[in-house]
Amino acid sequence: MLRLLMSSCSLLLPATPAWRCRGRYFPAICLALGLTIASYYSSATEALLWFATERPTLAARQAVDLLAQAAADGLEAQDYNAEGLQKAIENAVNVMALAEDQVTRIDLALTSAMRRYLNDLHFGRVDPHQLGANYRQAAGAFDADLLLTSAITDDRLAQTVRRVAPALPQYGSLQEALAHYRELAGHPAWQQDLPPLPNGHLKPGEKYAGIAALWQRLELLGDLRTDAAPPGRYEGTIVEGIQIFQERHGMVPNGVLGKDTFALLNVPPASRARQLELALERLRWTPFLPAPRVVVVNVPEFMLRAYQVRDGRIEIKTTMKVIVGTTGKTPTPLFDADMRFVEFSPYWNVPPSIARSETLPRLRRDPGYFDRQGFEFVGSDGRVIVGLDSASLDAVQRGQMRIRQKPGAGNALGNIKFVFPNKDNIYLHHTPTAQLFKRNRRDFSHGCIRVEAPVELAKFVLADAPEWSEARIV
Repeated sequence: MLRLLMSSCSLLLPATPAWRCRGRYFPAICLALGLTIASYYSSATEALLWFATERPTLAARQAVDLLAQAAADGLEAQDYNAEGLQKAIENAVNVMALAEDQVTRIDLALTSAMRRYLNDLHFGRVDPHQLGANYRQAAGAFDADLLLTSAITDDRLAQTVRRVAPALPQYGSLQEALAHYRELAGHPAWQQDLPPLPNGHLKPGEKYAGIAALWQRLELLGDLRTDAAPPGRYEGTIVEGIQIFQERHGMVPNGVLGKDTFALLNVPPASRARQLELALERLRWTPFLPAPRVVVVNVPEFMLRAYQVRDGRIEIKTTMKVIVGTTGKTPTPLFDADMRFVEFSPYWNVPPSIARSETLPRLRRDPGYFDRQGFEFVGSDGRVIVGLDSASLDAVQRGQMRIRQKPGAGNALGNIKFVFPNKDNIYLHHTPTAQLFKRNRRDFSHGCIRVEAPVELAKFVLADAPEWSEARIV
């Protein structure tokens, strides 16, 4: 089984709205999490999870410490009453004895908090479906109650919690970046904006009153690593630092400090930290590794990665640029699906919406476009008409016929199409307009995903089919 996943996890995404309750972010799934708290305690005499002989166990102290560290994952410790539970456990350690009902209440509260924490860490705090992401999250495969009891029994609570979070390397990288930006949040380097740029931009060799401040920010952000002193002009190492900064932010690394680069340099670290918290949340939404092999399209990054799980280790087998749907017009939806087949030398059936809004008007203005593009008409009965006529154009307008493009060098799908049935009719494909992959921003399609290296992707997809050798794919 090969799974295709459209992801939205990126370091530099704009903030995503979430539901708020009394000024705090509130997970849409939380109402369901507290319904079975009493399931741990079928009778008043049943053994508690976190206490032994009226004293908190080591697992209880580990649990409140884990809740207190929830911010490392972009979560909020106050959502789990971490401070109150920590005080309750400390009090239970220090007092001579607690009443039975006090012990039960603390045990119940800690169980409820840990269950909610595990669910938040695994699924996220907000239901992605309410934000338009059509992911298939297998809730039945995750049992927080069972995880807690087995983790306590095996004395592996901390290790179990780590396994609940997404296992991909990006998650750990996001955590590290979050910790770094939180450290920078109160740094004096961002207490005021950089001085305005002369003439609205700064080119190598020019003077700038904010060289020292710019140098300091690049150092703190990790884009400039040197023991040298700031230069008197905008030149040399500091230009290289700006180029690294630009490339890291998906910009053309030309070293010219223009308004866009300048605006990004003035973004406060606290704002970046909030974006990173949201990126961690998005990563928890996505059902990563539902199959031994997964193709992941990171839509805002315009990148595709193919993963393989082998002996419990996650390997990136191939990485390539992609072109996705146009932002604000025909965006690529977020979902996951099973890849079913690969089609070589495919026909392109022009979607009705594109046919009506673009193709038909073009054909009426320029009839020669029909033959140049290798088009033909196909009726609902499968009948093919290879010549252009007004009756067929009218039939397409009425939805009684469709236009398709024959396979060939100019075919919009190129020579390979990767199909994973979905309600939005999205697929991966090659493209004859390969020059667009040189762009830094690559949202030019009607929603489908154009891949930079279709042969490499086909080799990964067909790796379990030995009859499909590289020579045959090419």
